[in-house]
Amino acid sequence: MQLTHCSVLVLISGNGSNLQAIIDDSIHSNYKVCRVICNKADAYGLTRAAQAGIPSTVIDHRDYGSREDFDSALIDLIDQEQVDLIVLAGFMRILSPKFVKHYAGKVLNIHPSLLPAYTGTDTHQRVLDAGEKEHGVSVHFVTEELDGGPVIAQEKISVEKNDTADTLADKVHIKEHIIYPKVISWFAAGRIKMESNKAVMDHEPLPATGIEVHPN
Repeated sequence: MQLTHCSVLVLISGNGSNLQAIIDDSIHSNYKVCRVICNKADAYGLTRAAQAGIPSTVIDHRDYGSREDFDSALIDLIDQEQVDLIVLAGFMRILSPKFVKHYAGKVLNIHPSLLPAYTGTDTHQRVLDAGEKEHGVSVHFVTEELDGGPVIAQEKISVEKNDTADTLADKVHIKEHIIYPKVISWFAAGRIKMESNKAVMDHEPLPATGIEVHPN
């Protein structure tokens, strides 16, 4: 079922380049970013939100005694917004099981690797160290397993002989800014959902690596 006005809340921790791509796409798409929440007061992503006229809130994780207490504060604020979708865009916090269960099927994350390979951090250097010929980015539903939720879509890049971790990061960022808004628009159109811990698109279960997106 297509959402009439899909409201999206974005969680960030830093520069917010994916946030910017999402904001830019939302101008002519089927969703709207209603609020940005950040756990760092000096993150440039907050400036991006302000420039776009999007309200933002800082919830500093250092003000809370535990991950669960911080996530409870997040839940309280997000529930007030009554959003349709939560998007993690460079949000550098591991979410608690309580949070993930509360919003099951309504949280997306983007990860700089071709999942299920290379979960965690330092993916670009690890890909180089392993001598991989392909690298890329994955968008997936968030579950309790770190970077382990059902993959919706991936985009690949070739690893060249002269690539470094920095050049791979730059190439992956370009793909991120294309694939993330596209998947969000699919969600808004009612085309994707999570059922029985599987990603489903147009009523058909997707393979473990999702679908490969080729930008127009």
